[in-house]
Amino acid sequence: MTDFPNTPDSTREASVPWKEFLGSVYAPALGLVCLAVWLHAADELIMATMLASIVADIGGRGLVGWSFSLYEIASVVAGAASAYLTMRHGLRLPMSLAAVLFALGCLLSAAAPTMAVMLSGRVLQGLGGGGLVAMSFVAVGVIFPRRYTARALAAVSTFWGVSAFLGPLIGGLFVDHATWRWGFGFFALQAFGLAAWIVAQPDRAVAHPPESGTFPFRRLALLCLAVLLISYGGVEIAPIRTTLCIGSGLGCLVLFLWLDNRAGGDRLLPNLPFDVTKPVGSALTMILSLSIATIAITAFGPLLVTLIHDASAFTAGYIVACSSIGWTVTAVLVSGSPERLDRLMITTGMALVAASVVGFLFAVPSGPIWSIAICSTMEGAGFGMAWTFILRRTVALGEPAEVQRISGAIPTVQRLGYALGAAYVGIVANASGFATMRTPSEAAEVARWVFLGCLPFAVLGLLAMITLVRKRSAPSDSVAG
Repeated sequence: MTDFPNTPDSTREASVPWKEFLGSVYAPALGLVCLAVWLHAADELIMATMLASIVADIGGRGLVGWSFSLYEIASVVAGAASAYLTMRHGLRLPMSLAAVLFALGCLLSAAAPTMAVMLSGRVLQGLGGGGLVAMSFVAVGVIFPRRYTARALAAVSTFWGVSAFLGPLIGGLFVDHATWRWGFGFFALQAFGLAAWIVAQPDRAVAHPPESGTFPFRRLALLCLAVLLISYGGVEIAPIRTTLCIGSGLGCLVLFLWLDNRAGGDRLLPNLPFDVTKPVGSALTMILSLSIATIAITAFGPLLVTLIHDASAFTAGYIVACSSIGWTVTAVLVSGSPERLDRLMITTGMALVAASVVGFLFAVPSGPIWSIAICSTMEGAGFGMAWTFILRRTVALGEPAEVQRISGAIPTVQRLGYALGAAYVGIVANASGFATMRTPSEAAEVARWVFLGCLPFAVLGLLAMITLVRKRSAPSDSVAG
């Protein structure tokens, strides 16, 4: 890891102009990180746009759901392994390999003759994309001085928001004017280019000698099995099967956390990652809970809005996209805030996210449509306001030796929350009649139960946040390895 000189308080507290940041020696690293995030974010959206054409060409309609589930599961596993790999081998080798894996997955999907081969490609894309995003957060944590962290994360958020619009547009262009196979080829070329760019850069993350020299296959297999079982349990409600799947999945998750905590220097996650009495555990529990609480509008929102309010698919889709717009715009606007405002930004942002869940509870079933769009924008704005400062504050309050684990854990726990939340919301929706709803009134009743089921996790997220934002003195502006 790179050690940066201490920064005087007066300098640390001053707002960092974009001109200074973009003109600094860290600009090439910023470009690299943004491209890595773009590949992961846009790939998910381009797949959704091209899916109908893919199924028409190669079949496999019954396996469509798994094209997303397997991608998410692979992303979570790769994200969990990222801190371990960067601490053992630095950033350059693992991150370039992640880009190559992503590219190979795209090529495999581009050439897929059947849905089974397509799913194999999606697994490789998930491993590569999840690794790229997690290692991008590691790169922000170890490469940029803390005074630049918020600006770097704001740039990342901007690229994520741009992907919400360009991903579907690019997918549509390939479907309408060429073929979906070329769409995957287009992303493969970008990923190979990213891999070459990474190899050409100096490695700013110093590798630490391994304590055991053994890659944690068992723990990663447990994590993968946990997410897989919980996700499968939410596909179709059957009391015995669902209970067994969810219970077994949670058991695997607890066993994973127990084994990982005993692994010493070979841990994948920070020590006691969900201990809310510690700042790091507070931050990760907050992220996990609020990710679970907010996945409902993405997973079920478009279909519910279409049925309840007779909205077009285009309108419903862009209501969800309002979240990305709110996230991007707010992240850019607040990214220059001094470090002394971190607690205020995190508290205000997370309160907005929780308030949006309450808003969805009333707006989705009853309307009007513009009120749902406002709630979606509010959710994104809350995350955008807080996200750019969560990493900076958590790293500042954590142990210096844990910087890479903390940085990699933040996006990984977020993806884990989305995966677990999708399964949980699926159970609530199906138990309330989602599969059999036909009329707007029936759909409205399902929507009430879905968003009511999200409220406890929104409250848990706010309670978990308390330790993170409690007044404490942060170390000087130095990220030491």
